[in-house]
Amino acid sequence: METVAIFDSPGKGRGLKATKEFWAGDVIFSEASIAAVVFDSLAERICHSCFRRQEKLQRCGQCKFAHYCDRTCQRAGWAEHKLECSAIKAYGKVPNENIRVVARIMWRLDKEGSTVSDMQLTTLDELEDHIADMPEDDLKELKVDIHNFLDYWPHNSKQHTIDDISHIFGVINCNGFSVSDQRGLQAVGVGLFPNLCLVNHDCWPNCTVILNHGNQSAVNTMFHSQRRIELRALGKIAEGEELTVAYVDFLNLSEERQRLLKTQYFFDCTCEDCKNRIKDDMKIGGREEDGVKVSPSEEQVKEATDYCFQMLEKMEKARLNGDYHEVVKICRECIEKTEPVLADTHIYLLRMWSTMSEVQAYLQYFDDAADYARKMVEGYMKLYHPNNAALGMAAMRAGVTHWQAGQIEVAHGMICKAYAILMVTHGPTHPITKDLDAMRIQTEMELRMFKQNEYVYHSMREAALKNKPMTMMHEPKSVEEGIKNLFHRRK
Repeated sequence: METVAIFDSPGKGRGLKATKEFWAGDVIFSEASIAAVVFDSLAERICHSCFRRQEKLQRCGQCKFAHYCDRTCQRAGWAEHKLECSAIKAYGKVPNENIRVVARIMWRLDKEGSTVSDMQLTTLDELEDHIADMPEDDLKELKVDIHNFLDYWPHNSKQHTIDDISHIFGVINCNGFSVSDQRGLQAVGVGLFPNLCLVNHDCWPNCTVILNHGNQSAVNTMFHSQRRIELRALGKIAEGEELTVAYVDFLNLSEERQRLLKTQYFFDCTCEDCKNRIKDDMKIGGREEDGVKVSPSEEQVKEATDYCFQMLEKMEKARLNGDYHEVVKICRECIEKTEPVLADTHIYLLRMWSTMSEVQAYLQYFDDAADYARKMVEGYMKLYHPNNAALGMAAMRAGVTHWQAGQIEVAHGMICKAYAILMVTHGPTHPITKDLDAMRIQTEMELRMFKQNEYVYHSMREAALKNKPMTMMHEPKSVEEGIKNLFHRRK
């Protein structure tokens, strides 16, 4: 950890600063979790050791709760699961994910002490728990969790005070980090990374955090990598500059970001973007052409915004019910009514385009899906940092959708854009970046073929698709899921 140093950040308390110069894509530090668990809702679908999503998992024969890819993963995860396994058997049921992760942390601290690694910059005792700032409802939930924890905690393990237990629950509540699956596309668990807890928030940060599980497919447990995060530079960072990440999505309006940060992380954001409400006018404004506002009045923009908000609620209900044709109907009606009024960077319109591109791709209306995906990416490019991971993922999705629609030129351009961003945010060894590289090579080859002879290209493409029938896409998830929600919050 010679690349960073702890310092007192004005108005923020402790923070981390760079002790050398960094450039875009540099890994500032990587860190393994002290402990991590799979979410309750995914306990039977995600490997409890490597966090891979698998069709068939092997269940622990003792507790019947933990699931693993195979014997290798089970052996690799045994150090964390050993005490948990016997505790679950003795307790007679499985406690919730917060209790499970707190128990795993405390077992590890009991065994190894407050500093479990030479790389650790802070102890858990030094981290903020913000229990004194919690609202009454959250305090009630905390008391229930502590009560259940005490029932679950084995009598033969070291006993701890209520204050010590409460502190760890508080630390997880405001510092827990969502652990993604091996592709990095969905949050599947929660873990604690102490050094990462020292990195402060900025709405326009100079770093990003990504999970890179390393070699989780090794046959020998000796080569089975730990879950780890990487803090990566988004651009040039000068020596002595504070390192920051975004705790909430920049696509939210300044007021909403400040509200989320206050209620979830207990501080008032005073960054330049919040103070000056940077890009808020673009996120909630009226339509422009060539940078000049067109006919919509402020009242029309407000009416369209309110209408959009109502339709988003309806759309989300239909999506949760799996009624995707109804989702398309609601989105289309809303887009037709509000697109002539709202800016192409309006956050509600962007959500409509995003949902439409996902659902239409799922229903295999690829031309429509590609059109909406392109609009979404163009809007994101005007709002997000050029190396924002959410922009990279959106460009990747748009590239795949354009390829499915047979629009190879746009597809290749989008894939290349996504690859350039994810090389910075994820790095060359991440599974998604490797997938993107393969897509980039394939679309480049197809594009050369297309430019030589369009007819031959489309004929060959059609024949290939007939030989390999198109499969249904994965069911669309809420647009709020995925890369944007890395920082775990208890709901």
